Amino acid sequence: MRLLNKDQGPSQSTPLYEAAGAAPSPFRPGNTPGNVYVNLFIGGHGVIRTPDRTVTIHQETGYPWTGSVKIRVESDKTGDFALMVRIPGWARNMPVPSDLYAYGDKAPGDAGLSVNGKAVAIKADSGYAPIQRTWTSGDVVELSLPMTVRRVISNEKVITNKGKVALERGPVVYCLEGHDNNGQVLDMYIPDDAPLQTRFQTDLLNGVVVVTGQARTARRTLDGRVVPHGERPFTAIPYYAWAHRGSSPMTVWPASVPEGARPKPADTLTYISKTTASFVHVSLDAIKDQIIPADSADSSGLQLDFWPHKGVTEWVKFEWDRRHRLSSVKIYWFDDTGRGACRVPKSWQVLYRDAGGRFIPVENTGPYGTAKDTFNKVQFKPIETDAIRIDIVLQDEWAAGVQEVIIE
Repeated sequence: MRLLNKDQGPSQSTPLYEAAGAAPSPFRPGNTPGNVYVNLFIGGHGVIRTPDRTVTIHQETGYPWTGSVKIRVESDKTGDFALMVRIPGWARNMPVPSDLYAYGDKAPGDAGLSVNGKAVAIKADSGYAPIQRTWTSGDVVELSLPMTVRRVISNEKVITNKGKVALERGPVVYCLEGHDNNGQVLDMYIPDDAPLQTRFQTDLLNGVVVVTGQARTARRTLDGRVVPHGERPFTAIPYYAWAHRGSSPMTVWPASVPEGARPKPADTLTYISKTTASFVHVSLDAIKDQIIPADSADSSGLQLDFWPHKGVTEWVKFEWDRRHRLSSVKIYWFDDTGRGACRVPKSWQVLYRDAGGRFIPVENTGPYGTAKDTFNKVQFKPIETDAIRIDIVLQDEWAAGVQEVIIE
């Protein structure tokens, strides 16, 4: 699940400034005639006609990169009304108005508000801070919003985000792209105590604030554990700006603990092999990434499939730079019944390369299984070889796919 910018504010048709008294809307608490609402923080000015006066609002700000907003109020006549300044949910320690997301770190401090240099208390009413006073042309309101990088965590019921964190600064949610992180973003994790820095980078994506820090990498051991492996600096960019520099891995939810990362695989026979296939749809590397799917239909970790091929024989080959003694192969099939065109295959077999360079079938001592939602293991008489090939016969009307292969 991706965390979107949850402070998008009103829709594009919503003005920056408006007067109360029209039809009620979700962002008009109280809806008192004559009040003026500041909805968005964008440099510019607007003219608002209330039942009693004409008010011009001038706004100066570097938002969303800075949290300082300067609002100058001009009115055609002195009078009493409330200026309703929006205080975003993220500045009130609320990433969203529900328990779907929460901040996993300590609040950096409250927003600040002043009029003509004098602090005023913020008593938010439905997301707005009312400033009730007699306004004179030239009065200046200054809003200061905390722009510390925050760590966002998901509700524990969002299983796919367990052990992961999203980074947010002000209203901007961040992501990690491979372009800024040596091509890899899924094998690393950002510990909760890792310091985070920011800087404005003028030469990147038309000028953006980036978040940087030191991440750690994770690796799987031969016995299946996930452990810390090393350190690597990381750079996060605003989520809205991703996919502008070509194809690259990306995540909005980097891991915060080793178990939440997609670790570098252990050096198993499958992983260290040179792997090729007769045809590749989605990902060849997926069959040796050591990520065990929840079931055969699980495509969250990607898979190798042969769609749109049907009714043919496809193959996957594993080669090594020296001979190894082998006695079994396990395959977890991909089958997306109910949503796609892949089914378990009609049949399959394992062949090995002999000393003469020919691929010949192994002498299996058990059946070749095609069960879903589990590994199908075939045992065979031990062989010594530098390559094996798995031939997969597809059903006449269906493609087939492979989630994971284990060679032992």
